Amino acid sequence: MQSDDKSTTTSTSEAGRQGGGGGGSAVREKYGEDHYRRIGKKGGTALKDKRGSEYYRTIAQKGGQANVEKYGPDHFSEMGKKGGNTTRERKGSDFYSRIGKIGGAAKREKNSN
Repeated sequence: MQSDDKSTTTSTSEAGRQGGGGGGSAVREKYGEDHYRRIGKKGGTALKDKRGSEYYRTIAQKGGQANVEKYGPDHFSEMGKKGGNTTRERKGSDFYSRIGKIGGAAKREKNSN
């Protein structure tokens, strides 16, 4: 005879919500605020050592290309314009002129050596 109870799986995020109701507070209290940052960095370093830094460059390119295919190049052009307008609002309209002069001076300095 089969039971009416069905086995269910729980996602890790769901388990975190259910586990004591603290949402990871026990882990935070035990290991500190930056515990997940530390273990993430450790895992990232291990992966870089195993696969090389080229691995990250490759997956970044694949992700970027997938986004271009999904959203189209006009989407990124619009994002750039919004970012530029926001920077102009925050830093002032002469910001780009100032940083352009700094960059130009650095390039001239490099070329004169």
